[in-house]
Amino acid sequence: MFQILRNAWKITDLRKKILFTVFILLIFRVGSAITVPFVDTAVLASQMKANTNDFMGYLSMMSGGGFSNASLFALSITPYINASIIIQLLTVAIPYLERLSKEGEAGRKKLGQFTRYGTVILGLMLGIAYYFMVRNQYGALTYAANQPGFARWFAAITIVLCFTAGSSLMMWLGEQINEKGIGNGISMLLFAGILSRIPAGADFLWKNFWHAGLKQVIDGQTSQIWNAVIVVAILALFLAMIGFIVFMSDAERRIPVQYAKKVVGRKMYGGQSTHMPIKVNMSGVMPIILAVSILSLPSILVTFFGEPKKAFWQAVVGAFAQDSWFYIILYALMIVGFAFFYVTIQYNPVEMANNLRKNGGAIPGQRPGKPTADFIKRVLNKVTFIGALFLGVVALFPSVFGKLTGIYGLTIGGTSIMIVVGVALETVQQIESQMMMRHYKGFLD
Repeated sequence: MFQILRNAWKITDLRKKILFTVFILLIFRVGSAITVPFVDTAVLASQMKANTNDFMGYLSMMSGGGFSNASLFALSITPYINASIIIQLLTVAIPYLERLSKEGEAGRKKLGQFTRYGTVILGLMLGIAYYFMVRNQYGALTYAANQPGFARWFAAITIVLCFTAGSSLMMWLGEQINEKGIGNGISMLLFAGILSRIPAGADFLWKNFWHAGLKQVIDGQTSQIWNAVIVVAILALFLAMIGFIVFMSDAERRIPVQYAKKVVGRKMYGGQSTHMPIKVNMSGVMPIILAVSILSLPSILVTFFGEPKKAFWQAVVGAFAQDSWFYIILYALMIVGFAFFYVTIQYNPVEMANNLRKNGGAIPGQRPGKPTADFIKRVLNKVTFIGALFLGVVALFPSVFGKLTGIYGLTIGGTSIMIVVGVALETVQQIESQMMMRHYKGFLD
């Protein structure tokens, strides 16, 4: 990987793209440190620190700490991701959007425009939810923002518009990386936000376990030596998780395909054997994002209406806490369900079988038409189930680990590692492909 980056740096065009990407990420980190007015960030940070295992802590991790600091980029690219998912799902349900998706570049630009509008709308809605959360649940507004009358309305509108503008600016920064930089813009912003939380995670381990364990050993209190051992165990699990994610990200099921021979003029074409690759993790982190978005609804309702007073509703809200077994089990089931749903709307076995037949291809041992489609469907179901189990293990690891050990507060979870590893692999592959394009002379040379 480092050799690839070193070689890419020697190419002027690629060096400019890398520097442009780094510049955009620097803007993102600067914006994450600029706080919006009328919010007491000290009170908010202390309240968020006491609730590290809820949905708000998850959003803080995804935004690189900007959510807990009420920064300009507190919403991160969450509105854009949700808008993209909604448009993608509506493409299957609405014929007009389905026609646009099949119209090539013009249709994709139109869908991209709808996604931008949806990003602004969702950013506005999430900004309103964030304001009510800060005011009702955490009480982190400044004295001026709590004054009745015009002052309160002015503070509320200012806070909401700052968050909405920040989410729109994040979307624009991601698009700039797509056009002039390296890698997928949205993924790179997520990548930078998650990596920025590593120092906080290292500080948590040092203060709570390693330093405490060593101090007790020096003082002769060897009964607490396991505090230092816990750090080693967590780092070992961290490295094992990275290796597991890399292995599963590259894993694929290859369906053999044989193309028939055909004669065109005096030449013979076809007759070659190849394969149809089906990745184990075809849906990426989308099922996890969908599951978290739905399971966060009780927490969002609490931010609007405050903590419930009746015992029944308190039990319902407690059941949807990330450290409850009910939440963990429901989370796993929803990840599996959304993984199958996402693959169903993305891959059509009948269409894949028809394309094979039109191109003169066939799967050995399977007759063209419906038998081929049924075979592809069975393979997709098996591979999707394995991929869904993989996503479940990765997503639920922090919750199960905290439930079994009582250790919460780790800022880098399984989902974060999967995003970081996936973005790193994708970026390296894109750099490699661009380097090959620049070194390929073509058949005219």
